[in-house]
Amino acid sequence: MDMSQQAAPAVGTPPAPGSGQRDGRTARRPPALRLLARPEVGVFLGAVAVLVFFLVAAPSVRQGSSMATILYQSSTIGIMALPVALLMIGGEFDLSAGVAVITSALTASMLSYQLTLNVWAGVIVALVVSLGVGAFNGWMLVKTGLPSFLVTLGTFLILQGVNLAVTKLVTGNVATDDISNMDGFDQAKALFASSFDVGGVQVKITVVWWLVFAAIATWVLLRTKYGNWVFAVGGNKDSARAVGVPVAFTKITLFMLVGFGAWFVGMHQLFSFNTVQSGEGVGQELIYIAAAVIGGCLLTGGYGSAVGPVFGAFMFGMVNQGIVYAGWNPDWFKAFLGVMLLGAVLINLWVQRTATRR
Repeated sequence: MDMSQQAAPAVGTPPAPGSGQRDGRTARRPPALRLLARPEVGVFLGAVAVLVFFLVAAPSVRQGSSMATILYQSSTIGIMALPVALLMIGGEFDLSAGVAVITSALTASMLSYQLTLNVWAGVIVALVVSLGVGAFNGWMLVKTGLPSFLVTLGTFLILQGVNLAVTKLVTGNVATDDISNMDGFDQAKALFASSFDVGGVQVKITVVWWLVFAAIATWVLLRTKYGNWVFAVGGNKDSARAVGVPVAFTKITLFMLVGFGAWFVGMHQLFSFNTVQSGEGVGQELIYIAAAVIGGCLLTGGYGSAVGPVFGAFMFGMVNQGIVYAGWNPDWFKAFLGVMLLGAVLINLWVQRTATRR
């Protein structure tokens, strides 16, 4: 072989830097396309569109008191939608979240009333029970390898039956007794169910807690090691385990976060109405999951944000109350819900393909 053959350039030699050519790995998409690929952008635009629609269709929405009601309705959904969204980013979901809210409220109410304790004793025990339910769901998932659908469906049925049976056994009724005259009630109500004045409009404290929890969840997802673990186990748990991510710990704690959310919302309901109906909560888990999906979380896991479910919950509150303020038949809410959910799924599918396209 002569030297001229050895020096011949390879056919596949890449172009020199600065030649203006880029391969698929280095090509940059337009900034607008990269912005639209963020999980919260689509639902933000949707929330703005829904808000503008009802501002035009229902003029009473423009009043401060009406907007405060909408925000309150959104906050009671949004507080639970946040941990549900984190769990979905981690690759799982919880069908027992709705009845777990009622379980928490029933525990606090009956324990305090039947044992004549300070209501704070019931609140603390309810927190332990709620975290325990979440830990049980996570432990069962990790130990058995069953899908979260089956594990939490079983928990849902158990809690639904226990809520009704134990309440009837203890109180002789389907509802708990009024605890508004018990020690510690006023202090607990101030934390979980009070209101404050803003420009002559009464705003529920849950709106503040909703935004605080959203800020904390965003910080955890984007600025902590735990947030990286959540995305990792949701994307591919086997790969995450291979690089040292504690998969079991992450999944169990995510279910416990849902338990914490159920406890907080349950306490709000208890101290808002002084009593709890044991048969409530069924179906709410679908609302929480739908708010997270509309907020940009994928059912397959590994993708989403904490900001998106905030706008998703706001859309729920806006539609739910906007229909009433517009004077329409409230039965249309379910139809709007279905349209929003299908639209969100289609948008999320497009966003996922856009985000992964080279």
